Amino acid sequence: MRLALVAFLLCCATLPPLGAADKPVVDVSKSPKAVVHGIPVTAVKFGDGFWTERRRVNEEVSLPTMFELLEQNGILDNFRRAAGTKDVPRRGPVYTDSDIYKWLEAAAFVLENHENAKLRALGESAIDTIVAAQQPDGYLNTVYVKERASQRHTRMADDHELYCLGHMLQAAVAWKRATGETKLLDSGLKMVAYLLANFGPDKKPLMEGHPEVEMALIECYRETGEKKYLELAHYLLESDPRIKLSKWQIVYHNTGRPFWQRTILEGHAVRAMYACSGATDYYLETGDQRYMDALNRLWKDLVNRKMYITGGVGSRESGEAFGEPYELPNQLAYTESCAAIGSMFWQWRMLLATGESKYMDVFERALYNGVNSGLSLKGNLYCYRNPLELIGNPEDKIRNPWYDTTCCPPNIQRVLASLPGYMYGLGAGSLYVNLYHASTMQWHLEDGTPIEVIQATNYPWSGAITLTVNPATAKKFKLRLRIPGWAAGAKLTVNGAAQPAPQAGAYAAILRRWRQGDTVQLSLPVEPRLTAANPLVRDDVGKVAVEYGPLVYCMEGLDQSEPQNVFDWTLDLRGTSGAASVSFKQSWDKDMLGGILALTHPAVHAPGELSAEPLYMPFAGVTPAVKPGAVKLIPYYTFDNREPTTMQVWIPYLQ
Repeated sequence: MRLALVAFLLCCATLPPLGAADKPVVDVSKSPKAVVHGIPVTAVKFGDGFWTERRRVNEEVSLPTMFELLEQNGILDNFRRAAGTKDVPRRGPVYTDSDIYKWLEAAAFVLENHENAKLRALGESAIDTIVAAQQPDGYLNTVYVKERASQRHTRMADDHELYCLGHMLQAAVAWKRATGETKLLDSGLKMVAYLLANFGPDKKPLMEGHPEVEMALIECYRETGEKKYLELAHYLLESDPRIKLSKWQIVYHNTGRPFWQRTILEGHAVRAMYACSGATDYYLETGDQRYMDALNRLWKDLVNRKMYITGGVGSRESGEAFGEPYELPNQLAYTESCAAIGSMFWQWRMLLATGESKYMDVFERALYNGVNSGLSLKGNLYCYRNPLELIGNPEDKIRNPWYDTTCCPPNIQRVLASLPGYMYGLGAGSLYVNLYHASTMQWHLEDGTPIEVIQATNYPWSGAITLTVNPATAKKFKLRLRIPGWAAGAKLTVNGAAQPAPQAGAYAAILRRWRQGDTVQLSLPVEPRLTAANPLVRDDVGKVAVEYGPLVYCMEGLDQSEPQNVFDWTLDLRGTSGAASVSFKQSWDKDMLGGILALTHPAVHAPGELSAEPLYMPFAGVTPAVKPGAVKLIPYYTFDNREPTTMQVWIPYLQ
C-alpha cells in the first residue's frame, strides 16, 4: 500500500490537463451555482464490500445478457430497418430506442473504471448500427421513418422522440468521456441541430411529453460550451404556450406549463423525477431562483408526504403515478425502479447545488433499497415495480428477465456502473465524503493538490469506518463526512483524539492541516431500529418497519417457522421500552442470499390459521390469545430471490 501511495504521489506531482475520463458523472466544474463538484468514476476503486459483488454481477452478467436480449427482441434491428440494411417490421413500443442508449451509458461507465474489451466491442458495434440509421436531415428515431416519416413530432405528448434523444445524448457524452470517441455524440448533436433548425419560439413549437432531454442538453452544454443547448433545455422547461394540453395531460406528462409554477409532485413519477433533475441542472447553470423555489417545494412534498421508506416513489399502478399525500399502499405499491433512480439523480443534483447532506440521505435510502431491489442477486432478473408486500401468488411475476417496456434494467445497470462517481465531492477548501465503502480514491482537491483517501469498512453491515488521508503535501482543508439522519450518537476521532460529537443529518466538517497518514475513525450506530409511519399513512397504522443502518428489512414466509404466512405474525414489543436493538438477535449468514445479516425478533401468532377465522366477528374488547415464537427478517433488496412466498415490510406489533 505504501508503494502504491508513493507511485500515486509521484505521478501527480505535476497534474496533467484533464482527459476525457477525468470528468464526473454530472460535470458542474464550471457551473456558477454549484457548491459541490463531483469526481470522476475512474478516481475511485472499490475494495471488497457490499457493492463489489453487485457491480461484478452487473458487469459480467447483467450487461452482456441484456445486450443479447436487446438483439433478440429487435431493438437493434429497428435501427437496421431505419438504415435500410434489414427488411423487418419494427418491434417494441415507441421508446425502445432509449434502452440501447442506457445500456451504452452503463458500458461507458464500466470502461471509465477499467477496460472491458467485450463491452467495448459490443458498444462500438451498437454505435455503428445506431449512427447508420440517421436520416440525411439529422433526424434519428426508429419509429418515424419510412412510411411514418410524415408523422414526426405530431404526437409529441406521447411518442418519446425527445426522450429517446435525451438518453442518446447522455450515452454519447459518457462514451466520449470514457473512450475519447465522438461518433455517437456527433450523431446526437446532429439531431439537436435538426431540432434547432426547425423548432423554437420563432419557429414551430416543440415539447417533450416525457422529460429527460433537458438533463442531456445541459450536459451537452457543459461538454461543448455551446449555449444553444442550454437555451433549448430552458425553452422546453418553460413549455411553449402555443401548445395546448388538457389539464390531465399537463399533470400526467409533467409538461405544458413552466416548471417553476409547480407546487406538488403529481402525475407520472419517472417523468416528475426527470423533470426535477433537469430543472436542477438549469438552476445550477443560471441561478434562476424561481426554479430553486419550486424544487424546494417539490422536495418537501416528496419526503414529507409521498416517498416510501425504501426510497421508492410513485404509488399508483394507474399512470405509474404519484398518489395523494400519504397514499402509500404496500401491496399495491408501484414504485417503479426507474422512479427511484430518477429520485437519485435529482438528489445528487440538489447536493451539488446546496452541499446539504439531507439529499444524500434520500439518495442512499433509494440506492440500498428501492433501486438495489430492482436487480436480482444473480443479475439476470429485474423488478419493474418494487412492492412492500406480497401475498405469495406464483402468477405475480415480480422479477423477470425482459419487459416489453424494458426501461428499468439498463437504468439500474448505469447506476451500478457509475456508483464510484458518487462517493466523494469537492467544494471550496473541502472534500466531501458522501458514501461509505471499502475503496481507494485518488484525485485532487479543488486547488489541484493531489490526494488519496483510503476507506476501510464493512458498511452497511458495520458502522466502523476508518479513513486514511494522504495529501501529496501537508494541506489545510475541511474533510466533510456525511452523518446519516438516522445516526444520532455517532462518534469521531482524528489520529485517536476524540472530536466533538457529530450532528446526525449533516456533514461533520473537520478543519485541520492534513498530512500523509492522518487517520479518521467514524463510528456510526448501525444497529436494528424500529420505524413508525405518520398515522395518515393508513396502510401502516399499528405497524412498524425494521431498519439497520441504511437498509430496510422485510419478512419472507420462507424464513418463518409455522405458520409461514408472514401475515399471521405480530412483533412482540412488550418490555422493549424503545430499546429495539436489544431484543433483536443478529446472525451473519455468508451462504444466505449472497451473504446477509439476518435479524430475529420475538413475535406472536394466533393459535390457528387466521384464514380459518370468519371475515367479520363481534368485537371482544380483549387481546386475543396468542402463541409466542420468533420471526426472521432479511434485507428488503433480497426479497423474491428464491421462490414465491409472502413478504411484508410493515409488520403489526403488540406492545
